[in-house]
Amino acid sequence: MTLAQLHYTSAPPGPDGSGFRFTAVSTGVPQGLLREAEQLIGYEPPRDFPARPDAVQLKSFPRAFSFSELADGGRLLSRAVYTGSDYSGRWGNFHAHALHLPAGARLPEGALPITAWESPRWADTTPPGGHPEPIDRFEPSGLISRDSLVAFAVSRSDRLAAFFADLRVLATDPGTRQLVLVEHDSADVARWIALACTVLPREQAHRLTFTTYTRRPQQARQQIVGALPSSESVAHDHRYRVHDCTGRALSEPVADAWADVCARIWCAGRPELFLDAPTEAGPLAVDALAAGIELGTDGRTAAARWAAEQAGTLPYATLAELVGALSTDSTGGTPAYSGTDGEQAALAALLARLEGQTPTAVTAPLAARVLASAVLSGGTVPALRAGSLTPAAQAGLARELAPALRSGIADLREPGAGRPLSLLRIADLLDIDCQDLIPELAGRLATALVAEPPTDPANRSLADTVAHPAGYDPSGPVGYGPGRPASLHPADGTGGGASGDAWDRTPAGSTGRAAADPSGRYPANSLRSPSADAPARSGHPSYQSAPDASARPAAPCPPALLDAVHEHPTLRLALFGSLNALAAADPPAVARTLAGAGLPVHLQPGNPHLRMCALAGDTSGSGVRLKRFHEVLRAAGVSPHADTTVLSTALRLVWSGELPTAEEASRLLNELGSDIHRSAGTRDLLIDAALAAPPDDRDVPALAVELLTAFSAELRPGQRAALLLLELAGLLGTDGEGDNWVTRVLQLRDSATGPVPDTVTERVFSTLAWRLLKGPTPESELYALARSAEPWLLAAYEKAGRSDQVGDRLRTVPSYVARCFCAWSAYPGSQPAWDETRSALLTKVLRPIVRALPAEDVAAVEQTLGHVGRGMLDAFRTWNRPGALGRLAGRISGRRRGEQSPSRHGDIEPPPDGGRR
Repeated sequence: MTLAQLHYTSAPPGPDGSGFRFTAVSTGVPQGLLREAEQLIGYEPPRDFPARPDAVQLKSFPRAFSFSELADGGRLLSRAVYTGSDYSGRWGNFHAHALHLPAGARLPEGALPITAWESPRWADTTPPGGHPEPIDRFEPSGLISRDSLVAFAVSRSDRLAAFFADLRVLATDPGTRQLVLVEHDSADVARWIALACTVLPREQAHRLTFTTYTRRPQQARQQIVGALPSSESVAHDHRYRVHDCTGRALSEPVADAWADVCARIWCAGRPELFLDAPTEAGPLAVDALAAGIELGTDGRTAAARWAAEQAGTLPYATLAELVGALSTDSTGGTPAYSGTDGEQAALAALLARLEGQTPTAVTAPLAARVLASAVLSGGTVPALRAGSLTPAAQAGLARELAPALRSGIADLREPGAGRPLSLLRIADLLDIDCQDLIPELAGRLATALVAEPPTDPANRSLADTVAHPAGYDPSGPVGYGPGRPASLHPADGTGGGASGDAWDRTPAGSTGRAAADPSGRYPANSLRSPSADAPARSGHPSYQSAPDASARPAAPCPPALLDAVHEHPTLRLALFGSLNALAAADPPAVARTLAGAGLPVHLQPGNPHLRMCALAGDTSGSGVRLKRFHEVLRAAGVSPHADTTVLSTALRLVWSGELPTAEEASRLLNELGSDIHRSAGTRDLLIDAALAAPPDDRDVPALAVELLTAFSAELRPGQRAALLLLELAGLLGTDGEGDNWVTRVLQLRDSATGPVPDTVTERVFSTLAWRLLKGPTPESELYALARSAEPWLLAAYEKAGRSDQVGDRLRTVPSYVARCFCAWSAYPGSQPAWDETRSALLTKVLRPIVRALPAEDVAAVEQTLGHVGRGMLDAFRTWNRPGALGRLAGRISGRRRGEQSPSRHGDIEPPPDGGRR
């Protein structure tokens, strides 16, 4: 196909006029194309060049060699040169020779437009006769030959990467900012364009528009615009990306790996590697490294990543050369230890892709580099196989990495199951002796496995408090902290005593006076006002339990640690030994760890505490706690008589976070004997089981007797007093109760060298109160109660008197009504506290019941009181007469301090039901 040509210059008058006009045009060129071309082929000489140059100076004027896009989709390749004066002698003439390429057309032989730079086919004058000669080819100029371009690239090496980075943006998005190249010589701009067309894919290079010179870059329509320093500046215009090659190069680093690789290939003189290469760094970097070109970190990273993705398609020779290049550093040393984290990760991924698929002789240098870099830089250690390294590479790495490996294994800043464990595996692979470091590493691994986040103080670890109740103070003489019981009322509203009939237990839901009292006379920590938010353990408000071993899910053991346990006998021995020591110190924590860790405890003999924890974490052996205790104890494989520590471990595993019941503690004492509990340090656990037992545990008094017998010589004074109180509570209501119950209870409590535990005081006072109410009650006991003025005992007595059991019996047994009236009317004025208690019982309990009794029951009550004495009968009748209760109560107990006179005569308070009788 013959391409149309255009010639344009200032010509003498002719058929088409004079001045600047087309002087020669191929046949068939439309007028619209001529008008558009006229806008593209103009030429303005530089301002700083001579106004009237001679022939030599004319040759130094820049050439405006342009390749422009036309409206019809075609292209216009043109060359404009300054010719000095025109036919009339006027200066400022130029001659433009242009070639029209229709849409889709190429230059002859498919040559790139830039290769036509300064070709002999370009004319500086209009052809004779005005008829252009057909052009069948463009002979290239030596100015853009391979050697010339390589030399030029080397001279501009500090600017290449930045230019190529902007070029890739331009090629990806043609609508982005234009590139402006400022050079002293338009030929250098042409060389820049030739460099650009070489690195771009062929099709993009054919479409790249450019001009090597313009005095007004703002008016240029091409993608790459050449300019001289004297051209109009666009440095501050955001529409342009300016590369001024006449000044100092920018020092900003280029983050485009592809651009950096292109620059290095040109500087290495290997432009053939660009043969239709894509504008991505990976494949180009692979070719560059395979060709022996040194690349930077970004290029090496891109090559490694792309090779890892395409390893199955790369020729073996290319792959071998690539791996060899990646295994060396910039000085040719091997292995190389430099590089960023990204490069190391890419090399490790390539190694993982090639291992087992490529001969070891090829991959061993890469494995050595990856391993050495990871060890020395603190990166992720690769999981190499035994055959990943050649003997020579293994020996060299062992010499160089031994200090770093030993230091990393012993590094306390790293979690044991992380990097140190990986380094130990590498030390084994390289046959580096690290046996002396294994015990310390195993201890760290064991501690990390068992470690838990800090818990709330209310959930203390069993290692800190072995089932001790709140207020326990091991440093005190008795073992319990200061203060009286916070409450005698269990959180569930139940009370209890030692006997087994209905009189020995307050039913659930009953309320004490303190709970119903709105006056605020009773302190919040007294028995009359139990704490509503006291933590409960087995129904008892004073016990704080340790965290339940089954409440938190166990985390699985790290796979790397499991592998090391199976493959490294020395580490396994040390690790299980450390875990065994931790199991003896905190069995529940180790049991939680083993429950989900999957550690093969069976692989290592011995370690009795660890074996017990392993069984405790296995849910298959369910059963009652005593049965489970014996199963766990047998799992130790050691008799508790030979090693008493296993007894403590078994107890803390089975009763994790709570105390044995009195029955369980009794069986543990009788089955094993007191001596073994002394040696194992579990004696206080049995004592605590008695002292902190909930009120509804009826076996506590019997356990107290056994403990007094078994440990009589070693009980602390406070413990002895508390156990004696529990023993006395068990005797009340039996043939062995004796006399002076109130006095003996108070004397035992007060004789303790420290406060008696809340649970013991609650049990004893509750049992004593029920015994006094149940009857028959000696007059001396009632008098001792009244005179004691003991607030907690009186509160227990009032609580029992308000119970449903007492109310039910008062409604059905007239003789019991008479007995309670006598008791609650006795000893007025002896103590204010007693007066308040008995007045409350008379008013709140007895009076409503008596008023509701049928006449025959009231008569039976009066008959019983008549046998007591005429004075008591008269007092009852006066008390029971409507309107007389207030006066009688006032005479008996006196007005309470601070009370106002009642508004209704004769009553302490308005009658029930709003005054309706």
